[in-house]
This record gives sequence, C-alpha cells and structure tokens, in this order.
Amino acid sequence: MAYAKFPVEVLTPEGEVFSEEIEMLSTVTTVGSIAILARHEPLLARLEPTELRLYRSESDIVRYAQAEGYLQFADNRALVLVEEAIAPEQIDRPTFETKLSEARAAAERAEHGSEEQARALRDVRRYEAFLAVGQ
Repeated sequence: MAYAKFPVEVLTPEGEVFSEEIEMLSTVTTVGSIAILARHEPLLARLEPTELRLYRSESDIVRYAQAEGYLQFADNRALVLVEEAIAPEQIDRPTFETKLSEARAAAERAEHGSEEQARALRDVRRYEAFLAVGQ
C-alpha cells in the first residue's frame, strides 16, 4: 500500500547526506523505536545510534548507520540531525572494530561516573550500532 510522501533531510556536521520525499522514516529515540508517516504530529526527539531507514516505497529502502542526534518533525517535514550517517556498504569493518576496542578500553580506564566514561560509552554504543548495520 502506498503512503503519502513527505520531505526529509539528513544532515551531519559535514553536510547533507539525504534530501528526498519518502513515505516513512524509521529510527530509534532515547525512549524507543519510532516510525514517522506523513502528517505525523510535531515532535522533537533525541536519537540513539542505530539503523536509520528511509522508505521511498515499501520495497525501496535507503539505510544508514546513524549516530546520536535529533529528529524534528514539523509542518509535514522531517529533519534528522546526526553526528554521522554512513551507508552500510561504506562501513569499514576493521576500522570500526578498532574504534570499538579503543572505546571499550577508554571506558574501562575512565573514572566511574565521569564525563570521559560517558563519552567512551557513547562511542561504544555508536560503533556497535555501526557494525551491526554494516553486516
């Protein structure tokens, strides 16, 4: 079944990653999974590292490994602002496996409850998510 389309932009600090009309957006916020269709109620949500899915149609899905960030939906438009968004085929597994090991080691070395530990644990979640999307 075809759904009404709405514009979405995916932006990182490096620039625009995606800008098209889609039928549905699917991702994970800090309070759980969410799917957005056209005419959704306005919302602002904090995003967790995960797989971002942008449905051009039921069978045409654009996927990204998404880092932390924000999702805004207002005026029937979606804006996804994330630290990183990488297409699964562009994920360099050996590099991300090394980054994951380094982040885990940094989390273990850091003082419990410190900002350094929190940053390292965020990196662990990001790299685990990226490796899962890249499989």
